[in-house]
Amino acid sequence: MGKGPSVRDKRVDINLEFDSLGKLLSEYLTNVSRSGAFILSREPWPVGTKLRLRFTVLADDPEILEGTAEVVRVSDDPPGMGVAFVDLTEESKTLIDRILARRPAKRKPASR
Repeated sequence: MGKGPSVRDKRVDINLEFDSLGKLLSEYLTNVSRSGAFILSREPWPVGTKLRLRFTVLADDPEILEGTAEVVRVSDDPPGMGVAFVDLTEESKTLIDRILARRPAKRKPASR
């Protein structure tokens, strides 16, 4: 079992293109770090739940982030869950490194 995400880990917003589709998508990653991610979800799993992840990440081309994670926190605003990676494929680790190396995009404030 891995440790929870560290506040020192660099986080980068991802999948900004999904923001406009948020009402249609039930779950998608909104940010990622080497230790974990935040999954926007209308129905988050309870803390301690082990999850098998398989998400499309819009990098240069759509790519797959795949592995296992554990829910470490649940949020109401925004609705979703923070997960700590337990095990990722080598391709997913490389993808995260590439995402973290690029200049972060700025997330637009949500309109309510």
